[in-house]
Amino acid sequence: MQLVVDKIAKAFGIHEIFKDVSFMVEQGEHIGLVGVNGSGKTTLLRCLLQPEWVDSGAVKFEPGISVGYVQQGFTDIRGTIWQFMQTACPEISSLRQKLAQLEADSGKLQGEKLDSCLEEYGRVLKRYEFIDGYNYENRIKRVLIGLGYTEDWWQHDAATLSGGQKTRLMLAAALVRNPDFMILDEPTNHLDIKYQLQIMDIVKSLDLTVVAAVHDLNIAAMYCDRLVAIKDGQIVGMGTPRELLTEKFIYDMYEVRCRVDEEKSTGRINIVYLPQHWQ
Repeated sequence: MQLVVDKIAKAFGIHEIFKDVSFMVEQGEHIGLVGVNGSGKTTLLRCLLQPEWVDSGAVKFEPGISVGYVQQGFTDIRGTIWQFMQTACPEISSLRQKLAQLEADSGKLQGEKLDSCLEEYGRVLKRYEFIDGYNYENRIKRVLIGLGYTEDWWQHDAATLSGGQKTRLMLAAALVRNPDFMILDEPTNHLDIKYQLQIMDIVKSLDLTVVAAVHDLNIAAMYCDRLVAIKDGQIVGMGTPRELLTEKFIYDMYEVRCRVDEEKSTGRINIVYLPQHWQ
């Protein structure tokens, strides 16, 4: 298992967000967290990102796993697309500054101080090489091109991008760090249908394990291998979209009536909501 969530709980003061939440994620799975707004999906994702933040229980990733994250909404994106991507991995920038400073210092030192400076340079360089710092710009190019940002886009002002384009850019910023595991907080929220499908097609094509909070149940049914449903601070269901998303379950979760159609050739489902004036 790449991730084991074992009986975790989180509260803010006397307000309990969730309790006794447990589930497991296997390598390569795409898991969707579903539930009404305020059910605790975003807080649960934050607990995955910061396991020490839970009040009780445990969040355990497979040792050595690198986790990427795309948050809900749009961050303060500044500069050109290329400039934004260069800041996507702060550790690389920090290590480059340290190496430059140590190189400058080494020319002024002698004896034991020089030896100490060179030892520190070696440690920093080892880390820089381990995270493939020398190839960082090449990684940026590959990721941007892979997400549809060809070279003629790179000097474009990132702040003027559309919502879907900004989401793609934030996804690129996460991918350039070479994660094994991606956490996405409602990546299709506030996007036009075209960009919703585009973002989810990209995510589905990635050779990564994914846990995503998903607002749209049809999107969840199309793109997730399994769903974890949260209501009133507890997990109330887990399973494949076909297993979980029944008409009764959706009514119990969301208090809306619907019809769940199944495409017989593929087994895929489509949810048709039934407003009161249709009933």
